[in-house]
Amino acid sequence: MGEKSKILVIGGTGNMGRFIVEASVKAGHPTFVLVRESNFTDPVKGKLVENFKNLGVTLLSGDIQDYENLLKAIKLVDVVISAVGRSDNQYNIIAAMKEAGNIKRFVPSEFGMNVDAGHPIEPAKSGYALKAKIRRAIEAAGIPYTYISCNCSFGFFLSTLAQPGATDLPREKIMMFGDGQHQGIFNKEEDIATYTIRAVVDPRAMNKTLYLRPPNNFYSFNELVSLWEKKIGKTLEKIYATEDQIIQMIEDASSMEDKVMLVVNYSIFMKGEQTHFDIDPSSGVDSSVLYPDVDYATVDKFLDQFV
Repeated sequence: MGEKSKILVIGGTGNMGRFIVEASVKAGHPTFVLVRESNFTDPVKGKLVENFKNLGVTLLSGDIQDYENLLKAIKLVDVVISAVGRSDNQYNIIAAMKEAGNIKRFVPSEFGMNVDAGHPIEPAKSGYALKAKIRRAIEAAGIPYTYISCNCSFGFFLSTLAQPGATDLPREKIMMFGDGQHQGIFNKEEDIATYTIRAVVDPRAMNKTLYLRPPNNFYSFNELVSLWEKKIGKTLEKIYATEDQIIQMIEDASSMEDKVMLVVNYSIFMKGEQTHFDIDPSSGVDSSVLYPDVDYATVDKFLDQFV
């Protein structure tokens, strides 16, 4: 586990990418980031780029549409991690890795639930299909890979308790999904990055899906709400939504963000698709088994900052 690899992060200024870059540097890997020219002068992303530079990251100008620069960047490294916002934009990365022939591990941009499992409904169904096609293209190209199934990220779910359209945690009323008994699994973004960086140099995770399953972060929706109520010393008014009502809400939602939140909640809290299966050891590994030493953030402690 002391092996150091040259790691290229594509999409390093994005929501997940920035944490991966920092985790790679922290682990002592020579770290490279492919940066679009416009990001150097962008008022927000420019600050991230400057921070990367201060961390000792090697900044490479280019993007995934610029095949020649992409290929040059890939030839410099051993590992490629994609954190691009549009997962269906990764075919150039795959082609360049195949041409370069030097990549020891690739992590495609997913960072959610396992797209080869479960039965999502639209609009998630189409998104899963696109990500699955990327997986098949990676496998067909013969590129060693690790897929990351990180389940629920703290930022996306816990900052609003998965309430569509909300900008803060609920303090008066809350929508409940079905009977609230199915459990979801939650991971802080920094921990997702830490596990990812550990896995890309671990032969046990090669050509496997790494499932991030920290034992203390399994929560049903009922348990989440109860935990939050204890912290604020107040019982919330609960509005129970049936499966049919959630499906109708998905159809009626005016924004894609709300649609996605509702669909994901439906899969997790009404269908139990994060926890209702055992990991097949031929195709998957459990982060808590491989890396029991990781001091991960807990849901309980994370929620304290909002009280």
